[in-house]
Amino acid sequence: MIVTSKSANALGCTSGSWRIWSLSDGHVDMPADLLRQGPGLGKYTLPGLLQAEPSLVRLSVNCFLLEQPGNHGVLIDCGAGGRWEPTLGHLESAMVEAGIDPSSIGVVALTHTHLDHLNGLITRDGREAFVNLSKIVIAHDAVCHFADEPHLERFRHLLVPIEDGERLTDHLSAIAMPGHAPGHMGYVLDSGEDRILFCGDLIHVPAAQFARPELTWAYDDNQSTARATRLRLLREVSNTQAWLAGAHMAKPGMGKVVEEGSGYVLRPIA
Repeated sequence: MIVTSKSANALGCTSGSWRIWSLSDGHVDMPADLLRQGPGLGKYTLPGLLQAEPSLVRLSVNCFLLEQPGNHGVLIDCGAGGRWEPTLGHLESAMVEAGIDPSSIGVVALTHTHLDHLNGLITRDGREAFVNLSKIVIAHDAVCHFADEPHLERFRHLLVPIEDGERLTDHLSAIAMPGHAPGHMGYVLDSGEDRILFCGDLIHVPAAQFARPELTWAYDDNQSTARATRLRLLREVSNTQAWLAGAHMAKPGMGKVVEEGSGYVLRPIA
C-alpha cells in the first residue's frame, strides 16, 4: 500500500485500483486489568504498573473505508455514534477532514455488534449517517444481537447475513474470527497488489498482545477461542506478509506484523 494523504484523524492509501482509508472515530480509556493472562489464569499487569494502581489503557477506535472507481464505498465498522464516551463518535468529522462524502458509502460491513462498531449508523444529532446505504453486511450469528438494539430498528431491513468465505465484491471476502463476540467477522481485501486483513477486535491492547498474543481481554466472550484465533491469524499475516488493520490498534491501525522472539511486533504503515 502507498500512503497518499495523512491528517490528524484520516489516512488514505492506494493499492491496485482501490483506495483504503483509515478513519478515526476517537478513543476510549479502559482499565488495564481487563487484560487476562489467559483462560482461567487471572488478570495480567502491564510491565511498569503497580498491582494496586488503577491504570488505564487507551483503545483507538478505527473504521476503514474501501473505495473503487464506479462503485459505492464499503465501510468496515462505523464507530460509536453519540451513545458512548464523548471521546468517541467522531467518524463524521474524520470524513470531513478527509474530504469524503458520507453519501458515497453504499455498504457497511460490521465485524460484530458491540456499540463502538455499529452505533455510528446514526449521527450525534440523530440523522442516518449514510443516506445511500443499500445494505449492512453482518454475520448470521450476529443478526439477533443487532435486532436487540431498538434504536437501530430502522436499519433492520438492510441486514444481509454473510458466512465465512462469502464474497462482498470480487476482491473482498468475509473471514470468520470467532471468540470475541457472537459472529465476530473479519474481511480480507485482495487488491491485486496487497492482501489486507481487517480484523475487528482481534487485538485490544497492541502494547501487550502483539508481544504476548496469548493474553486475552475480559470482554472476549470465549477467551480460549479468541486466543486461538489471534495466534492463528497473527502467524498467518506474519508468514504471508499481509497487512493487518484493526479497530483498536493505535491509529491509523494498519501495519505489517513481524515475528520477534516468542511473539510479534507491528510495523505501522505511517
